[in-house]
Amino acid sequence: MKGTVFPATSSGEQDEEGAPLVPPATEEIAEEVGAPPCKDGDAPVARLPTGWSLSSLGAVLRTRGVGSVMVGLVLLALLLGARRWIDLDASSLLGNTVSIGAGQRRRHHSNSTAPPVPIAFTCGNQTSPQPPKCPGTPGPPLPAGGPGPSCPDYFRYIHDDLRPWRDAGITREAVERARRHAYFRLVVVGGRAYVETYQRAYQTRDVFTQWGILQLIRRYPGRVPDLDIMFACDDPGQVRAADFPTPSEAPPVFRYCKDASTLDVVFPDWSFWGWPEVGIRPWTQMLEEVRQESERVRWPERQPYAFWKGNPEGYRIRHELLSCNPSNGQEWNARIFTQNWNHAIQNGFKDSRIPKQCIYRYKVYVEGNAWSVSEKYILACDSPVLFITTPFQDILSRGLIAGKHYWPINREHVCKSIKFAVNWGNEHPTQVQLIGEQGSRFVRDEMSMDYIYDYMLHLLTEYAKLLRYKPTVPEKAVEICTESMACPAQGLHRDCMMDSMERHVASFEPCTLPPPFTPEEAKEIAEREKEVLRNVENMEC
Repeated sequence: MKGTVFPATSSGEQDEEGAPLVPPATEEIAEEVGAPPCKDGDAPVARLPTGWSLSSLGAVLRTRGVGSVMVGLVLLALLLGARRWIDLDASSLLGNTVSIGAGQRRRHHSNSTAPPVPIAFTCGNQTSPQPPKCPGTPGPPLPAGGPGPSCPDYFRYIHDDLRPWRDAGITREAVERARRHAYFRLVVVGGRAYVETYQRAYQTRDVFTQWGILQLIRRYPGRVPDLDIMFACDDPGQVRAADFPTPSEAPPVFRYCKDASTLDVVFPDWSFWGWPEVGIRPWTQMLEEVRQESERVRWPERQPYAFWKGNPEGYRIRHELLSCNPSNGQEWNARIFTQNWNHAIQNGFKDSRIPKQCIYRYKVYVEGNAWSVSEKYILACDSPVLFITTPFQDILSRGLIAGKHYWPINREHVCKSIKFAVNWGNEHPTQVQLIGEQGSRFVRDEMSMDYIYDYMLHLLTEYAKLLRYKPTVPEKAVEICTESMACPAQGLHRDCMMDSMERHVASFEPCTLPPPFTPEEAKEIAEREKEVLRNVENMEC
């Protein structure tokens, strides 16, 4: 599994204006190829990994290295950085690197000839103190054509997340053991949803997670199976694999991220449907705003530095990132800012709008308490993303490929790694712009709400197949529906719900879930990652 470049916890890294301009430093790349590993003070050397040839390089570049590692970037940088690499054309080599992974994604679904079927929504008598009653059981799904196109490769991690229970299944007792981790329990019976709340989540993480599941039910009526899940709304994974020698005895806990040592089941985070507390609109609307801003300030016109803004308090890696600002005559090619959320809230987020972050050529991604919800926004504006390596995994990061979607930054020497990346990018603008464009294309196309809903549907369907009991409504649970949540909501909370509401039944099939990784694929990915990391370190030293 990919274990080195996954993003981190919701600090809302956003924009900053009026940063000082300092000409970027230039760091020459060694012209000699095949030189021994560099020592302190030596210039970085570009070379192929040990034991590789051009033929083996081509074989790797043709491999579908799904959801994984840093092969693309390193091979790209190693070869493009070698100024005397004979008979290799940079643009054609980059094209080979792009072939790693799923390739160009087809449209989510073919154009349907069926007329859209609207979904009724009414708040009824809004003067009544009682919440509106939920409508009846959703109708059957619309008849559709053949199977949809294959889902993006990151869907394959659904099988990995559920593997602990694949053979033995999931018992009611196992689900009950998950209660100590859970913020709420959600049960679907006959297409209707019920929630039992155990503790309130930070802000409205729980509310908008539940809202997202309700929209899935509206979008695909009759397709969401009966199920019973425990959901944790905090950040790091908590179900430690080491605590369960028999993996099937682990409690299944849904949450937004995990790492290689935990068995939590990864689910899309709440902000896809909006994050009203920090003024973030639903994902579809945010993508359009960022696209417009990206077109307004083209990449060559942006400030030639790496940018990050967020809350560093309590996070060692973020405090280290702050030291990458220019000081004492040292230029690291980074512009790092602290986000004051109290001030941002008071001025209505006027100085903290996500689209305005597209004024820098490079964006930095760094973890917080775990993955950061800022990840998708950072990737969206066509600026190459410099990912500080992290163990945390969410659904988006599993689909990213280095050199195609991002440039990895070594967390052991963050400033040095950022400086090298920015220097290299400013010297190779064509190649680095393509990395930024492909990262943005990934979040626009393969992380569109079409695919987010399909990921949820496939995950919940595969999970429900493993249940060894028939879900029933808990005694203390209450029914929730779109009306019961949206009608009482006010202000930005209501705006986010109305903007993200599914208003038509899907007239097409969801994408087709691809098979799990084979043991051979998993082994190849892990071995390749180790080799690549060693060569990145040599290149930057």
